[in-house]
Amino acid sequence: MNLIKSTGTFSFFTIISRILGYLRDILIAIFLGAGPLADAFFVAFRIPNTFRRLFSEGTFNAAFVPSYASELSNGREKSEKFATNVFSLLILVLFFLVLIIEIFMPYFVFLIAPGFSGNEEKMSLAINLTRITFPFLFFISLSSFFSAILNSHNRFAVAAAAPVILNFFLISVLFYGNLLGDELVYYLSYAVTLAGIAQFIYLFFYVKKFYFPKFIFNFSIDSKIKNFFLKLLPSIFSSGVTQINILVGTIIASFQASAVSYLYYADRIYQINLAIAGIAIGTVILPQLSKHVINDDKEKISLIQNKALELSLFLSLPATIALLLASEPIVSALFGYGSFDEISVENSSKALFYFALGLPAFSLIKVFSSFYFARHNTKLPFYISLFSVLLNILISIIFFKKVGFIIIPIATTISSWINSIFLFIFLKKDNFFNFNSEFISKFFKILFSSILMGSFIYYLIIFFKTNLAYDQSFKSIFLIGIVVAGFISYLLIAFLIKAFKISDINLKY
Repeated sequence: MNLIKSTGTFSFFTIISRILGYLRDILIAIFLGAGPLADAFFVAFRIPNTFRRLFSEGTFNAAFVPSYASELSNGREKSEKFATNVFSLLILVLFFLVLIIEIFMPYFVFLIAPGFSGNEEKMSLAINLTRITFPFLFFISLSSFFSAILNSHNRFAVAAAAPVILNFFLISVLFYGNLLGDELVYYLSYAVTLAGIAQFIYLFFYVKKFYFPKFIFNFSIDSKIKNFFLKLLPSIFSSGVTQINILVGTIIASFQASAVSYLYYADRIYQINLAIAGIAIGTVILPQLSKHVINDDKEKISLIQNKALELSLFLSLPATIALLLASEPIVSALFGYGSFDEISVENSSKALFYFALGLPAFSLIKVFSSFYFARHNTKLPFYISLFSVLLNILISIIFFKKVGFIIIPIATTISSWINSIFLFIFLKKDNFFNFNSEFISKFFKILFSSILMGSFIYYLIIFFKTNLAYDQSFKSIFLIGIVVAGFISYLLIAFLIKAFKISDINLKY
């Protein structure tokens, strides 16, 4: 396996999906802004979408791939039996979960958005929309199972391309936004569920080359299946801790008007880098790392882990600096149109600034967690993540009344850094990870390259300040120019000081 090429393939389709996602969110911002309709839809969308992220963005993968890799090493028959048992049990669990929540949806939405209870109309709308979107969870979770099978066979492109379908469906609806009026939120909600079905069908046609999905009633819950599901819940929690923190933030933010929307738009911007610097790398390394752990190949394990960490920082550090320097112009250029006014831009950019401070930590959590998952250890990351979430809740609740919604990204960032630091400390303590000399040298070069790039971007922002103003029609073009120029300068500096080498591209793991 080639880490950089595999990550590049995964990242390419992820970027395509996120670009379409931004187009989707720009259209939502134009038609819905940050008002009550937007708040209700984002709650309805965030609930199944959070589950999507929890299941599909490396978390289901984290529990399934090491177990499936072990079965593959014992032969195709055993791996197929294991997969069929997991698939059958997963269908039953998901069916009853969706059914129960659909029945008790008013209580469920109240738990997720208790602040809506003071507005009967907004609460009722959120309940209706969530009822429509929630079946998405069933299909997207099964799609995640298919993706994990494909990833186990080092077929990353197909799984990475699947989320494009959701954005395609939503954008198709949004093109008729002017005609649909207030009914737009209902059509968007139906599109979410239909996209889940379409994604399931799409992945089915590819996964059957490696495993033909079969549902059986007489599945056996043996020790391997029990161990898998015992690992699944901790891995979902620990690998998806950033998403859980954001969901917690949504619950608390519901007590402040439009805060849910501000956080949603800020979240959307930094997620593209997280998807590449954390999720993509964690997903790509896990199958190969699991195989080397089974074979006890310490040299390969060390090489993969150091390169994964290096690549994560290479991608996340410059993005962090860029977001810190240009949070307001970025939000304005992406979403500052129509109903999304200057106040919405200001508040969303504040949230983005504080989320950006935690971006390297968000990525490191994904990478460090993979080091544990490859060793079938889900308990320790779970306990650390649980502490992180509780700390996030505590900080948010204590300071929310004084600070408002902005405490949520601050609390998320603080708790995530503590999470990543504890993961690192225990990795060192258990002798699961050691820095090699090349990583230490590369780290300082990456940091230097990022700072120089930041200085260049800061100069460009000052120079084009008037062109990036809220009321400028072509601000997005100037922003794209600045981002491209900054990215090129970063790569050039990194190449000149050897923070990045061409030989890294062809390195096999």
